[in-house]
Amino acid sequence: MKYVLVTGGVVSGLGKGVTASSIGLILKSCGLRVTSIKIDPYLNTDAGTMSPFEHGEVFVLDDGGEVDLDLGNYERFLDIKLTRDNNITTGKIYQSVLDKERRGDYLGKTVQVVPHITDAIQEWIERVAVIPVDGEDSPADVCVIELGGTIGDIESMPFIEALGQFSYRVGAGNFCLIHVSLVPVLNVVGEQKTKPTQHSVRGLRSLGLTPNILACRSTTGLDDNVKEKLSRFCHVPVDSIISLYDASNIWRVPLILRDQKAHEAILKVLNLKGVSREPVFGEWTSRTELCDRLHEPVRVAMVGKYTGLSDSYLSVLKALLHSSVACRRKLFVDWVPASDLENETAKENPENYRNSWNLLKGADAIVVPGGFGDRGVEGKILAAKYARENRIPYLGICLGMQIAVIEYARSILGLQDANSTEFDPNTLNPCVIFMPEGSKTHMGGTMRLGSRRTYFQVKDSKSTKLFGNRSFVDERHRHRYEVNPDMVQQFEDAGLSFTGKDETGRRMEIVELPNHPYFIGVQFHPEFKSRPGKPSAVFLGLIAAACGQLDSLLNKGGAPTHVLSNGTSGEKLHRNGNGNGTTLANGSLDGIYRNGNGVHV
Repeated sequence: MKYVLVTGGVVSGLGKGVTASSIGLILKSCGLRVTSIKIDPYLNTDAGTMSPFEHGEVFVLDDGGEVDLDLGNYERFLDIKLTRDNNITTGKIYQSVLDKERRGDYLGKTVQVVPHITDAIQEWIERVAVIPVDGEDSPADVCVIELGGTIGDIESMPFIEALGQFSYRVGAGNFCLIHVSLVPVLNVVGEQKTKPTQHSVRGLRSLGLTPNILACRSTTGLDDNVKEKLSRFCHVPVDSIISLYDASNIWRVPLILRDQKAHEAILKVLNLKGVSREPVFGEWTSRTELCDRLHEPVRVAMVGKYTGLSDSYLSVLKALLHSSVACRRKLFVDWVPASDLENETAKENPENYRNSWNLLKGADAIVVPGGFGDRGVEGKILAAKYARENRIPYLGICLGMQIAVIEYARSILGLQDANSTEFDPNTLNPCVIFMPEGSKTHMGGTMRLGSRRTYFQVKDSKSTKLFGNRSFVDERHRHRYEVNPDMVQQFEDAGLSFTGKDETGRRMEIVELPNHPYFIGVQFHPEFKSRPGKPSAVFLGLIAAACGQLDSLLNKGGAPTHVLSNGTSGEKLHRNGNGNGTTLANGSLDGIYRNGNGVHV
């Protein structure tokens, strides 16, 4: 097994996740099989109990693991299926060591960070690296490890020490360290400054790790004299200094690595030059060029609670982009804070209220993604009502599906107090209830998580056709509440169709309005399995409906299993107060984001 470690220096948010994913992809394009591990130094056992404002979205794996969003990047770039153990946290490591101590595994020894914690980290990496993630039976050839945070963080120290020991154990020809750093340009001086990277590398070396390759983030390509200076002071060959400059979309990052021969530098360190081929990027290049050429817009209103941070809905944004590229449309996402649609906002901040409703009414499609808590719920219900009454394509995910059911109960069944017991435990008409198997005392890992099977109930429904007329589909879940099975018949008698159910037939998975152009709610999270070459069926249906292509799509048998081969999402284009575009390497999609105030963010 060969290992590639990706670390970051100077500042966070440089795009280590995109870089690690791109490195994995370029190695895969060279004919190697690749797996990935993300190390998060925080004390949480997993990402499941953290607010999206803290750490972005919680990505859910097939095995129910609630993990860092970077694992979503790995899965999308490499088209693999990872496990919960591919995300290492300080909490997991310490918990495993303390469990061993309680069992007496250390035979009376004094349990310490070195060697017990550091050994546990190394053992975890070696164990997880050999787990097949690409459908094959044998281990991968290369494991790409991303160390979260920035070199010098106190919480990362045990991992730095462990990885230093690990590099010595596996040997020089089996370990390659790539350090991602920043080369800023000060406006006053106007030249690229190398000192931050010099200090970062010096700090890394003082901790026992020496970089083989430098990946330098900058707004423009590095000048030759800057590379030479970095080489001289950081003790890295000029050919092993890669310039990761801002690009039109992040699909270009692997191409940038290829053009600078990054794969040759990596393969040389790992002694793999004789067993690999030149990278093949034909379809990847085609998709990248297509994404940049798209100009006909499709506008989607994202009505959510966490609209202040786009990473909160990262996978949803990427699924929308996969589908918009498949439909040959340029995606624009309008952020609509759900609470700004409510009547209270009309009194307290009429400008926000007016702007949010203008965004909603100007959209070609509406998405209400998942979420927790009661803030903004009434606004989401109003958005679902607007979509239903005005025949605007609508997709509700998890809570978004439950919202659609509540709105239908209030507007069509006349149950004015209909609600979820999550928001009103005393409602007389509980349309959405707490699942019997859930825990009300423990939060972490107690939801209905991971891949579950949904069986289609109606053969000629849109959802069945979108999924290729299959009898069932496996999708990933993350929820504590469900549609009240005792009210299902009442809903269906009133025209609402539950076209997908679980194996028992009592848990509702898909709901749709048959007489609406496109009104679908799903209890699962289809965004987690969307791939650039294989967009999620319900997202593709939404964008197709917004573009007038739905009938053609359904006549072809639903979502394609292959559009342009494996890929990933584009990069977001922010606009500053002067109207100038600025790009960020860790962005989410190629488009313009606007908040409910009509302000570009």
